[in-house]
Amino acid sequence: MNPFHTNPERRTGIRTRRSFLTDWGMGMSGMVLGSMLARECRLQAAVTGPAGILDRLPQFAPRARSVIWLFMQGGTSQMESFDPKPELNRYEGKTIAETPYKGSLDSPYLKKNLRELVAGLHKVHPKILPMQVGHRPRGQSGIEVSDWWPHVGDCIDDIAVVRSMWTTDNNHGAQLQFHTGRHVLEGQFPTIGSWVHYGLGSLNENLPQFVVMGRPIADCCGGTGAHGSNYLGPEHQGVQLAIDPKRPLPYAGPGPDVFNEEQRAEFGLMDRLNRIAALEYPEDAALAARIKSYELAFRMQMAVPEVVAFHAESEHTRRLYGLDHDVTKTFGQQCLAARRLVERGVRFVQIFHGGDGGAGEWDAHGGLRAGHSRLCAQVDQPIAGLLKDLKQRGLLEETLVVWGTEFGRTPGAQGSDGRDHHPYGFSVWLAGGGVRGGVVHGATDELGFHAVEDRHYVTDLHATVLHQLGLDPRRLTIPGRTRLEIDYGEPIHGILG
Repeated sequence: MNPFHTNPERRTGIRTRRSFLTDWGMGMSGMVLGSMLARECRLQAAVTGPAGILDRLPQFAPRARSVIWLFMQGGTSQMESFDPKPELNRYEGKTIAETPYKGSLDSPYLKKNLRELVAGLHKVHPKILPMQVGHRPRGQSGIEVSDWWPHVGDCIDDIAVVRSMWTTDNNHGAQLQFHTGRHVLEGQFPTIGSWVHYGLGSLNENLPQFVVMGRPIADCCGGTGAHGSNYLGPEHQGVQLAIDPKRPLPYAGPGPDVFNEEQRAEFGLMDRLNRIAALEYPEDAALAARIKSYELAFRMQMAVPEVVAFHAESEHTRRLYGLDHDVTKTFGQQCLAARRLVERGVRFVQIFHGGDGGAGEWDAHGGLRAGHSRLCAQVDQPIAGLLKDLKQRGLLEETLVVWGTEFGRTPGAQGSDGRDHHPYGFSVWLAGGGVRGGVVHGATDELGFHAVEDRHYVTDLHATVLHQLGLDPRRLTIPGRTRLEIDYGEPIHGILG
């Protein structure tokens, strides 16, 4: 392209109003305003639906402003967490066929939905393993909770437990499916966090609106696709954040040897070069987008370190999250950072736990008692601290907290002390953001095998999140992209206030 023909100022020597405004708008001081205006215009133009062009405001009155999404990698046992099954103790050592629930093995649902990535890899284990931990009623609601979750159990009156989730992947591609709604064999699709970012945009121009903490899902199970945006575009994917005030953005920071003054100078030079280029190509959308990304990266580098610097927090708050104990410190820091992020207007915070470079530490094929007790001890107090802290600050009403895992564990024993993958019925829970507390929705059978009452596929959880944020998933569409009916899901109205 010949810049002489694209720039009338070059031909006439007369400085036009457009070139003057473009030059001013591309300056470092003008870039902030320009970015905000560009974001606003883009938000207004990007979301289409039956009613035509929509803006990126909630489509109806929201009950929540932000989401904190807690994900346990590997498959937490529903029986040893939020759906205790004393019948397992009654039939210990017997096969499922020797119980009144023998139909579980021949369920048409099982035969229809089981899709094994490796044929025969995951068989139903019929010999019943008893519960590996005790349980008791918690709170005024009396909801049964495992003894491995005493702190979260203390908060049960603020929690809605959904005991009837199901999915179709019986291997750990279910981690990707939990976040996108699609089986791993179908490819990668936008995640729930990216849809929230796409649908609502920014509340804080200095912070990323979709933040990811903890070791992400491994390549075996979906990799970065579990916090990615796929066809929505890279600007809507999650930004990884480390709890390190010196370098909290490991993939976007300037590096440990670059001073702030150097970084400012680099951006100043980049600004001047971009202004020159903008004069040559005043309508180049790609250039404008690149300038915007540089500007956002710089602002984040300045603002994010303050979020993960906890020295301003009281000692009481630090203890609440378990920062004073090695076992709870890491996850406690992430939960505290999540509260500080939503406090500053971040829309979606996704925290992974149990990442080990493979299927995840919650994958309890053996040693379930030892493994789950250790992992629960790492997250139970920090999660409860998060709920209590949000509540005492008046933030729980506008913050939706979601706890989940890709599937549950089988009631049958794998080996002597483990449970295999189990996608047919498992538990998640939600708190805050307009969700009713102290309720149980749905049920599995007496062995915890099948979701038999008010069954919900994982996209129903997505639809619930979007609904509480004031978004209708059917109006979040992309021209030229077709979504399946199951992609939209249905809000779980039984838990909504």
